[in-house]
Amino acid sequence: MAAYVIIPGIDGSDDRHWQSLWENQWGASAVRIVPTSWSRPDLQDWVAAVQAAYEIASRRDSEVVLVAHSLGCWAAAHWLNQAEPDGVTAFLVAPPDLHGPAFPREAASTFLELAVRPLPCRSLMVASDDDPYCDPTTSASIAHGWQAQQPLIGSHGHINSDSDLGDWQVGRELLRTLVDR
Repeated sequence: MAAYVIIPGIDGSDDRHWQSLWENQWGASAVRIVPTSWSRPDLQDWVAAVQAAYEIASRRDSEVVLVAHSLGCWAAAHWLNQAEPDGVTAFLVAPPDLHGPAFPREAASTFLELAVRPLPCRSLMVASDDDPYCDPTTSASIAHGWQAQQPLIGSHGHINSDSDLGDWQVGRELLRTLVDR
């Protein structure tokens, strides 16, 4: 069994969010990042939090899976390109368009400098065709730039608590497919 690094978006993921539900089910196999800047995201703080969580997870298992949502996808991608770790897989869900009209101003000061670059690991980027933070064309462009597979899962908004996905079985199947490859 792999170890999982949970990388939520702004303000973390609440108790109804699929990330939190999965984390609870995985128990000690999961480590959530703990940046000090949840509400006013600072890229370097988030990247340091990913590194710290990765270090804990990699002591538990040689295979580490990053499970990122929203802004957490950008922190994960930046960390991956800096650290280039071995034995990591990335499951990236609903990254926002950094230059879109709905991008959170709170994150603009440090996240806007990011560029889409190929990721140094196996990756899958899941997107919804009606995400208010990223249209399907931009989403496809991000996935292409990251060299990540990209399934569209229909109309599920930002694939968060408001999407009422519960345990999100479709996501679990996609994750299992990625990890089992």
